[in-house]
Amino acid sequence: MTLTLAPSSAPATEPLRHPGLASAKAAYTTRFVDRSRLAGLVTDRAPRVGDLVLANVTAIGQHQRIERVDGRRARLYLGDPVLVAYGDRYAPDQFEAIIPDDLGPCDLVAAGGVASRVRVSHDTMKPATRLQPVGLVAAADGTVVNLRDHRLPDPSGLAPRPHTLVVVGTSMNSGKTTTAAGLIRGFSRRGLRVGSAKVTGTGAGGDIWTMVDAGAAPVLDFTAAGHPSTYRLGGPAVARIHDVLLGHLADAAVDVAVIEIADGLFQAETAHLLGSSQVLDGCDGVVFAAQDAIGARAGIAHLRELGVPVRAASGLFTAAPLGVREARTSIDVPILTLEDLHAGSHDLGPDRRPVVPAPLDADRR
Repeated sequence: MTLTLAPSSAPATEPLRHPGLASAKAAYTTRFVDRSRLAGLVTDRAPRVGDLVLANVTAIGQHQRIERVDGRRARLYLGDPVLVAYGDRYAPDQFEAIIPDDLGPCDLVAAGGVASRVRVSHDTMKPATRLQPVGLVAAADGTVVNLRDHRLPDPSGLAPRPHTLVVVGTSMNSGKTTTAAGLIRGFSRRGLRVGSAKVTGTGAGGDIWTMVDAGAAPVLDFTAAGHPSTYRLGGPAVARIHDVLLGHLADAAVDVAVIEIADGLFQAETAHLLGSSQVLDGCDGVVFAAQDAIGARAGIAHLRELGVPVRAASGLFTAAPLGVREARTSIDVPILTLEDLHAGSHDLGPDRRPVVPAPLDADRR
């Protein structure tokens, strides 16, 4: 299924006029933007979430490469012009960053192309790569181009919801995306059509490409809904993103939808989604990813207090046989290793029954 973008309300523009716009390394967050609309720059107003900005690299720090719209990670050099979007970032293992209230120097806070100003950082992080904004990118009529102008249209609302599993975890790097990709791989090997969506997080393509490689189609994230990140958007906005992305998966007539919600259970947007009846009523179960056995036990207990239907546990702890052994003594849901997920040997599918999938060796033929 081909997903078309919502038509822009702004008139068609002349070809690119500002030389920096033509030569800029355009980031992943801008991949839905119609480049033919980009005509000039605005320098007389403060940036807003989702605004496109043309900036020059003034110092190379944590992010030495920028992820382009095609997924290739291009090396950055001093003086490079880049086309990125303003957004906030929440990443306990990297940066917390907030959109500045001026067009002064700022930071590249995600390789996928998010401009912001670092507030705090993890001790292991290098200083952020520094950017000097040249100006907000404008259409020919002078209006600043925003990612919202190029978001997906609303779904039809007519298609039945597919069988839906939600993957959440204790924190960043708990194995959520690996778990989601494992589910996708297993369901795909059963012959089911799988679509996937990452509802929250910071704009970057790594998780999306992982889901594509596992066999999901379509694969969407919040940037398709017009947002460079979801930090500080507020609960209703992220719930809306969830509905739009799941609606598009339904329109694509997939058999199974695998939804990933970023960060940990106490992150504000994640907590809102997990407490939202529209999200819980719109899924057939949750798979919880954790880094260790105690995290799995505590996270599942917390989710059950919220009324969340946890169907299984997986994540980083399943890479260690001793971690699995510890977890089996303290949690009462199935524990799925990566091999289990890839084999599809579980009862999380639409038919609720375990199946005998094709031999794994078939993957290598």
